[in-house]
Amino acid sequence: MTSSTERASARGGSTPPEHLGHIIFITAAAAMGGFLFGYDSSVINGAVEAIRDKYDIGSGTLAQVIAIALIGCAIGAATAGRIADRIGRIRCMQIASVLFTISAVGSALPFALWDLAFWRIIGGFAIGMASVIGPAYIAEVSPPAIRGRLASFQQAAIVLGIAVSQLVNYAILQGANGDQRGKIIGLEAWQVMLGVMVIPAVIYGLLSFAIPESPRYLLTVGKDAQARSVLAEVEGGETDLDARVDEIRTAMRREHKSTFSDLLGSRFGFLPIVWIGIGLSMFQQLVGINVAFYYSSTLWQSVGINPSGSFFYSFTTSIVNIIGTAIAMVFVDRIGRRPLALIGSAGMAVSLALEAWAFSYKHGAKLPTAQGAVALASAHVFVLFFALSWGVVVWVFLGEMFPNKIRAAALGVAASAQWIANWAITASFPTLADWNLSATYVIYTCFALLSIPFVVFFVKETKGKTLEEMG
Repeated sequence: MTSSTERASARGGSTPPEHLGHIIFITAAAAMGGFLFGYDSSVINGAVEAIRDKYDIGSGTLAQVIAIALIGCAIGAATAGRIADRIGRIRCMQIASVLFTISAVGSALPFALWDLAFWRIIGGFAIGMASVIGPAYIAEVSPPAIRGRLASFQQAAIVLGIAVSQLVNYAILQGANGDQRGKIIGLEAWQVMLGVMVIPAVIYGLLSFAIPESPRYLLTVGKDAQARSVLAEVEGGETDLDARVDEIRTAMRREHKSTFSDLLGSRFGFLPIVWIGIGLSMFQQLVGINVAFYYSSTLWQSVGINPSGSFFYSFTTSIVNIIGTAIAMVFVDRIGRRPLALIGSAGMAVSLALEAWAFSYKHGAKLPTAQGAVALASAHVFVLFFALSWGVVVWVFLGEMFPNKIRAAALGVAASAQWIANWAITASFPTLADWNLSATYVIYTCFALLSIPFVVFFVKETKGKTLEEMG
């Protein structure tokens, strides 16, 4: 049973909580993990060609070094839920902060290629943890009426991290006179690019000390007074705290610590809802979005744009990403998750098809002027449609769609599937691009098209429902 206050909130009939500013601060602090997620994922874009040159490696080896971080991401995502259930959401954030810091220092000062790969795995583990703990924590502290918008902070922070990493990379490149291997403060430019992440990593750790623990976790460990205090902070003075605590406790009594075996069904391995979460996660990556953030500078250089220009276009793509995310944050609680996903799928399919057409005219190291313009414009449109749809709604869905009794484990599996799909795309792109760049984008177009019937037939709307109503 839900309280009358929460039912009204869920229908959007109540005013925002009286402590809205404080809730936004809490959400933004938790979403700092998303910022690091985006920053660490994308900062490598500025170092790709320098790493290739420094270590004299081919496309296949280069792809593995870039993509190996995603293995760490999958492991971190798979274990974060259990860690958070054992020691709390805040401690989990603090561990991720330490790992981000260590990875940044190690990646900036590698003494061999394998050493660089190792530090990227450590950073990947931190990203995986942040990818799980951020949405889960935000969902648990957010009032139902504005949960979708607050959950969108995670994706907003991710795209902001991507944009800032590209801006920092561009500034460092200019300081090195356009040479990724040029010297700055005694290091090569690409090393500085990777090392700057120490700053947001430390800020994330400090912010984690300024926000409260999840009320659900506090009730789990018997800290009832603290849980009531947090609920009063985030849901406002009019909330019936006794009813909310009873509601959460009732839901908790119906659950037990979720394990992998809880996710298994009788016929198809996982329960249907888990497969849907896995499908959402994989489609989000299989459209090729991270090619735009891991390889865009290399991609644009391969079609005739100079290094400085390629870094600039990587940055403008990131700005479009932010604009699209802002659009999604406005509409995710107004028109719902499913409509946004369908709009995004259609827009991505068209823009990816246009990119495939443009790249089919690639001969040598240049595109004809008209096709080059279409490729650039379509790449930006693709990122826009992704950002205003799948970039946001998948994280919102994953934070909301699973029943309480399996939420932590199911979210870990879905996030792991996302990282595995991300790895597959990231590791395969350089080789596929060398084979046939246009055909590669045809593949991404097909996945965008397939995502439409997947949403129509399998994905249910979660707009306006409380977490306890999910089962």
